[in-house]
Amino acid sequence: MDINKIAQFISKIFDESAIPTLKKYIKIKAKSPIFDENWETNGFLKQSCKMVEEWCQSLNIEGLQTQVITPEGRTPLLLIEIEASSSKKGTTLIYGHLDKQPEFSGWDQNKGPFTPVVENNRLYGRGSADDGYSVFSGLCAIKALKTQNILHNKVVMLIESGEESGSPDLSYYIKKYSNRLGNVDLVICLDSGCGDYERLWVTNSLRGTLVGNLEVKILKQGIHSGNSGIAASSFRILRNILDRIEDSETGEVKIKGLTPKIPDKTMEMIQKSVGILGKNIYDAVPFVDEAKPVVDSPLDLLINSTWKPALSYIGIDGIPSFKQAGSVLRPSTSICLSLRLPPGIDPDKTLLLLKKTLEENPPYNAEITFTPIGGANGWVMPQMTDKLFNAIDESSKIFFNNNACLMGEGGSIPFMNSLAEQFPKTQFIITGVLGPNSNAHGPNEFLHIPYVKKLTSALAYIIASHH
Repeated sequence: MDINKIAQFISKIFDESAIPTLKKYIKIKAKSPIFDENWETNGFLKQSCKMVEEWCQSLNIEGLQTQVITPEGRTPLLLIEIEASSSKKGTTLIYGHLDKQPEFSGWDQNKGPFTPVVENNRLYGRGSADDGYSVFSGLCAIKALKTQNILHNKVVMLIESGEESGSPDLSYYIKKYSNRLGNVDLVICLDSGCGDYERLWVTNSLRGTLVGNLEVKILKQGIHSGNSGIAASSFRILRNILDRIEDSETGEVKIKGLTPKIPDKTMEMIQKSVGILGKNIYDAVPFVDEAKPVVDSPLDLLINSTWKPALSYIGIDGIPSFKQAGSVLRPSTSICLSLRLPPGIDPDKTLLLLKKTLEENPPYNAEITFTPIGGANGWVMPQMTDKLFNAIDESSKIFFNNNACLMGEGGSIPFMNSLAEQFPKTQFIITGVLGPNSNAHGPNEFLHIPYVKKLTSALAYIIASHH
């Protein structure tokens, strides 16, 4: 393998083809179904899949087959197959997704969720890094290998359009098209993050998640706030109820049994990551002036965000805007809770415990209702073979001039745990481009262009090494 030619080819194809097509993809309002009830009629998810499929075909890769699968009522799937370049058996499965989080507010004046902007080697726009780049990275890696006649196993890419909604259709697709997957012995997921842009990062754990709406109702209708002191505020009751599950001063989740022991080897990796990143673990967070992280220790912060439960309040209802806020004691308040769960914690069992804790013994006999929206298991990387780890580390040293590093992620990829159960002997690489300030789900999401080129080059090296 001519390393320089691989890197040069990938850089060129990104500049001339992948980035221009990603700009077109960013313009499509392909929000995930949970955020767009009209997704099936407006066709944005299908449009994204079709547009990306056309780009795949334009590469003229030998042995390439593509198909956009759109059963009624199911989110579209872009299925890509590349024949093995030798008789060796085994399939490398590459995963990504094309559905997007909603717009969110706070984008810079010259940017927007569906307005692609390249600035300072960063491609801004919703879905650029989470996770539209994945199919481009995967196929550019294969194309680079083909240009040098480097052998590789069969490659199948599953590019779904429901990940941000919990991947409701992916298990269906895997079962239905299992004969086309073949013997999957390596899974590469390109939907994760990186601690910095200086090396290849591999995710060795993911947190699970549990999302639901908590409603507190005390009145049949709103009444004059002069009646306060007779009827309790629904918001005050809500505050009281939330104290049952979270310490408002520390952020510690009070529900017992949600903090497992961290494996010794994992703790070693956490300490190594802290040694590399140090205070950058929190410097990358856009705090307001003088604000601080929840604790000072970078080690504790990394543990908090990867191996401890944490509660977020991601939506609220029943409260009018300032301009519409009259002197009214409101009948109810609802809040959407997102509980991140450490790897290995069962979201179904946690749901029952959470619902019981929130709803029992309601203050003032108010109506308290917790309605689950969805949940997902966390994931721990299976033991990696020395051969695969060496390929990962070598690729990082070659293309980044630094050793690779393993680190947990605080987010979830619902598909990973079910895939690990389906292919128990398979090796996994979870990686991605969501580094400092890349801000997936928020304003000013961006794809770090120099990093994605190096990541793609490393991917090509790993795929060839796995043959």
